[in-house]
Amino acid sequence: MDGTGLPETRSTCPYCGVGCGVLLRPDGQGGLDVRGDPEHPANYGRLCSKGSALAETVGLEQRLLTPMVDGKPAAWDDTLQLVADRFSQTIADHGPDSVAFYVSGQLLTEDYYVANKLMKGFIGSANIDTNSRLCMASSVAGHKRAFGTDTVPGTYEDLEEADLIVLVGSNLAWCHPVLYQRILAARKARGTKLVVIDPRRTASCDGADMHLALQPGSDVALFNRLLVTLYEGGALDAAYLAHTNGFDDALNAAFADSTAPCGLTEDEITAFCNLWMGTEKVVTIYSQGVNQSTSGSDKVNAILNCHLATGRIGTPGCGPLSVTGQPNAMGGREVGGLANMLACHLDLENADHRTAVRDFWQAPQMPHAAGLKAVDMFKAVGDGRIKALWIIHTNPAVSMPEAGAVRDAIAGCPFTVVSDITAQTDTARLADVLLPASAWAEKDGTVTNSDRTISRQRSVLSAPGEARPDWDILSEVGRRMGFARAFDYTSPGEIFREYAALSGIAGQFGRDFDISGFADISDSDYIQLAPVRWPVTPDRTGGRFFADGAYYHGDGKARLLPVTWRPPASETGPRFPYRLNTGRLRDQWHTMTRTALSQRLSAHLPEPFLDIHPEDAAAEGIDASDLVEVTSRTGTCILRARLSDTVQRGQVFAPMHWTGETAPSARIDTLVAAMTDPVSGQPESKASVVAVRPYKAAWYGFAVSRGDLAPQAEYAAYWAKARTHAGFRTELAGVEIPQDWEAEARRLFAAPEATCVALIDSARGSARIVLHEDGVLVGALFVAASPVAVMRDYLATLPGQAAPDAVTGQMPKDVPNPGPVLCSCFGVGINTIVTAIETQGLMSVEAIGAALGAGTNCGSCRPEIAELLRNLHAREAAE
Repeated sequence: MDGTGLPETRSTCPYCGVGCGVLLRPDGQGGLDVRGDPEHPANYGRLCSKGSALAETVGLEQRLLTPMVDGKPAAWDDTLQLVADRFSQTIADHGPDSVAFYVSGQLLTEDYYVANKLMKGFIGSANIDTNSRLCMASSVAGHKRAFGTDTVPGTYEDLEEADLIVLVGSNLAWCHPVLYQRILAARKARGTKLVVIDPRRTASCDGADMHLALQPGSDVALFNRLLVTLYEGGALDAAYLAHTNGFDDALNAAFADSTAPCGLTEDEITAFCNLWMGTEKVVTIYSQGVNQSTSGSDKVNAILNCHLATGRIGTPGCGPLSVTGQPNAMGGREVGGLANMLACHLDLENADHRTAVRDFWQAPQMPHAAGLKAVDMFKAVGDGRIKALWIIHTNPAVSMPEAGAVRDAIAGCPFTVVSDITAQTDTARLADVLLPASAWAEKDGTVTNSDRTISRQRSVLSAPGEARPDWDILSEVGRRMGFARAFDYTSPGEIFREYAALSGIAGQFGRDFDISGFADISDSDYIQLAPVRWPVTPDRTGGRFFADGAYYHGDGKARLLPVTWRPPASETGPRFPYRLNTGRLRDQWHTMTRTALSQRLSAHLPEPFLDIHPEDAAAEGIDASDLVEVTSRTGTCILRARLSDTVQRGQVFAPMHWTGETAPSARIDTLVAAMTDPVSGQPESKASVVAVRPYKAAWYGFAVSRGDLAPQAEYAAYWAKARTHAGFRTELAGVEIPQDWEAEARRLFAAPEATCVALIDSARGSARIVLHEDGVLVGALFVAASPVAVMRDYLATLPGQAAPDAVTGQMPKDVPNPGPVLCSCFGVGINTIVTAIETQGLMSVEAIGAALGAGTNCGSCRPEIAELLRNLHAREAAE
């Protein structure tokens, strides 16, 4: 049967913290139709390229379907007993702090709650941390220092109300495209000004009124200058400042910092400060460029100081807005998923809070101090203090700083459990025990987005094989460890009720997070729960915080913090002259466990790269498309060079997504030093120092294949693969030349008996080998002594087809060539757009969208379309 007669189910996208609503309809064959939910308040029907491709990422390919112990299938009963016994024995032998959980913003709130309760209340350790530590821990620290608790003051509606929006360290156009489209709509409707503060020129700069390309790490200096300008310009709100403490110290620190370098001209600084000062309604959006820093917490407080000093907080169109990188980073913060927090925004080191939570849970013990934060946790794994580790839905062997050392630490841990949906991650391959978990669209619960909106994720597909929900797995281990009554859950709705009731106790302590209005929610009402912004109490639902000046410190006032600019922890020098910035791509997500399954998402930028300024490249002897070796004190990567003036001289940028599964030499976090913010524990992922030099390969290759292939390290020191509609495409390079290229091709494509067409010129170091089986292409390998010049996008379409001329590496003249994909939502190539511009006289991004659809869905490709237009018009003018 097909799914045409099945109803749509409301759920939530599993990607970033925007928290977009989706409508899901099963197709009756294990797949889904996915579209944006027009009624969800986060997105009103709009989805980004990743959300639009969600249907391409479900299915059984690469799924972990049964528990595995030491690489062999095992029964659930035996496996769960093993996990419970090993954790219990480790605790008995070495104490509760000898075990740890490392969890993820991919968990639903109910899963997160059970994990936190098990570790803190019943194991008795605070050694539970989350990959959200890498994302927004500095924002949490800044909020708590300023507000007394981790409160996001405003709402997404402020984006439509603001007269000025400032993006700080946030490429919103690519990382949170739906919010960026809301801003663009506001600009068009009411003339909202947009300022982007970022060392790189990103897609978010397209159409901005101002781009401030400050030096990495200098945000505190800039916002201290703003605070001084606000004071000298008479723009402070004296009445609102009466609700705060610390202004004089903050201002004195700002004055002392007024000459700190930030890499901007005096005119740029003055223009920005005057614009901010002269605009009544200002929203400052910040993300990883602020948080991922050894001074991240101070950066957050420098921003908050300016909003507090002017009273621009908590009213329509005003306030700071931290946008989170994961779908349930906020839910994790709310349940106490960080090592230094208790559930419901209660404080771990507050004895009254600890006692209240312990009594509520009827827990045997509670830790009195914060546990190990992520970086310190894996150091403890490496030096033997942590002897049993449970990793849930995250890939720290790739995503942690000094990832090579983290991988070695996990490999050496006496007992490692990994819960995930696949065994094919760098981390899962290191586990003693693998537990098959339910995936998105199979599991049921809630998530909280960046503006405090709680939404339901709903199950519409049956979990395959023996996969189970995370809350169920955790609860069963808790029961087997001797805590049967505390973990006798039968549904996520039951967990949600308990969590809501606990939040009522937090409300009695005067905490901000209170959803006690749901403490008695029925199962049917939980099933039907519509998106709602917290708090949810008998007296209040949703809204903004702090317009009334009521805060959560003991005296009820906010605090302005004296902060001073500090340079990044690592200094550039002759050995490591470049500052490395890392970040996300438009169409990929974290370590690509999900997005790499989509051919459409893999088409835009299929290979890892390093952006380097053309003048720096020339100085290093690097040409466009060369492979480069990037080295830091902690590791080495090989990446493809992209010459680009979007980065400043002395700075380079690389995306974070590639892994040992997709490009082993491009695991970028092997280069990132494990330097952390002293308050938040968040690592500095934007400012490590590196050296860059050409990678001198003896040969370069490009392959297309119907099936996956596995290059051998001794031949291919570099390889990077991406999925296509016809199979896979793979870039290769190596320093050792195989003796027999045909034999190597047959091995790569697992086609020892295939019909072969080969053109091999050993003198020139070139080879072209095409293999056919049953009249269709199964693989083609192109080799040269320099980067291979073939029509990659065309060749990638040929596997599985009769392709008699594939050996030429070129597209026949009578076949249209769409070129590399630019719009992933609709699969529109660059050449298609150029042809339409030239033949139809299209003069604007809107006209191109009307003609081809490109840029009309998520809009994240619109800056690239605009740049394409500018380049074409500039070329025409020059001619």
